[in-house]
Amino acid sequence: MDNIYWNEQLIRKYDLQGPRYTSYPTAMEFQPGFSHQEVFDAASVSRLTGRPLSLYFHVPFCARLCYYCACNKIVTKRREQAQPYLDELYREMTLQAAMFSRTQDGLARPVEQLHWGGGTPTFLSPAQMRELMGRTRELFQLLPDDRGDYSIEIDPREADDEILTVLREIGFNRISLGVQDFDPKVQKAVNRIQSEELTLHVLNKARELGFRSINIDLIYGLPFQNEASFASTVEKIIDFSPDRLSVFNYAHMPERFKPQRRIDGATLPTPQQKLSILRNTVDQLIRQDYRFIGMDHFAKPEDELAVAQSEGHLHRNFQGYTTRGDCDLIAMGVSSISMLDRTYYQNVYDIPGYSDILAQGKLPVHRGVTLNDDDVLRREIIMELICNFKLHFSPIESRYGISFREYFQRELHELKNMEEDGLVQFGSDAEGEHLRIHPSGRLLIRGICKVFDHYRIEKTTSFSRII
Repeated sequence: MDNIYWNEQLIRKYDLQGPRYTSYPTAMEFQPGFSHQEVFDAASVSRLTGRPLSLYFHVPFCARLCYYCACNKIVTKRREQAQPYLDELYREMTLQAAMFSRTQDGLARPVEQLHWGGGTPTFLSPAQMRELMGRTRELFQLLPDDRGDYSIEIDPREADDEILTVLREIGFNRISLGVQDFDPKVQKAVNRIQSEELTLHVLNKARELGFRSINIDLIYGLPFQNEASFASTVEKIIDFSPDRLSVFNYAHMPERFKPQRRIDGATLPTPQQKLSILRNTVDQLIRQDYRFIGMDHFAKPEDELAVAQSEGHLHRNFQGYTTRGDCDLIAMGVSSISMLDRTYYQNVYDIPGYSDILAQGKLPVHRGVTLNDDDVLRREIIMELICNFKLHFSPIESRYGISFREYFQRELHELKNMEEDGLVQFGSDAEGEHLRIHPSGRLLIRGICKVFDHYRIEKTTSFSRII
């Protein structure tokens, strides 16, 4: 299987719960009451570094409810709700730009990455999209000539030719299309009716307009899915030939996510069926030369993610895998999470609370965390493993002034069991001693990374299963 080796016995043994490690520490460690002053202090450090920026904007509105969804969203048909929210968002953008858009010396910091997520960002009208991107250009230095990595999440049911044309004109060059499954029975069960013809039309129009990268999202583990039906969806997606694919595991947690209560648990595939569906999907994609990037992401070999991973400089942040790991991530909108070198902070979840805090001239921050030296060390290790599947000890020792084997004695002892099971390999090369993830361990990378997670030792928290 190219860069994955499927070992069902090991998958059953190690398919436990674990974080997705879009950050370390994870959002579970964020503390309430994180102050505006703490953000201001972190911004001062950020301006001194002069690092480029990554901007995220959260648009929480959806016109339709998808029963599987666990996102922070507002389901409404009332499009007029968008403008008051955008007006509040512009107030936050002004505050954030004052702190982050320029270096300490007054030089504009380039925005190398930009992303609109949700919800459904295409809930906005074309005029509102132009306005939002225009305000962004006024406050931050966006890159010209498609030099930035500017992406947006799209519901094909909310993206006609006019909207796609507007998105391309205002600067987006990457799109991510939600599909989930083409089977009509599955679509009805999760309240997402979306034809193959519509999806293909949006994809083809995006290519015609010059979007340089297209991602498609699928979900396995939904009601009425089985090996044959999902394989049929994957075959159709392969024919569409997207640059990237995300194949997510549906985590059924109706006690936490109210929309999921509309899904009948008896209609879900069994754990064995889910494993079979995943194995078939991996087989199908690898046979078509898609490369396994990590966890549930695949990319064509010439895609930037695959190239970065092969060269050993892939990164990961709250937006997922990225080639722009040297950016400070500034996130705006309800529930969005910003990620600086040693500070992460999250906005409040609800629009009324968001507006009330902004009215006081403050950032609408709800909670956050400041990383200590051990956090920074463990973050580098976890991110190197989850992105590049290999870790050399000597650079870590030089950077942090430690003996790797002494500092991580407990972790290395735990990894011995994984080594015996063939998930990891210890070895050495010209660069010194290293830990490498074996192809049979790559699907279980979250569990391997969890060995280095200090906080998971101290507490048990409910996460989704690794597979």
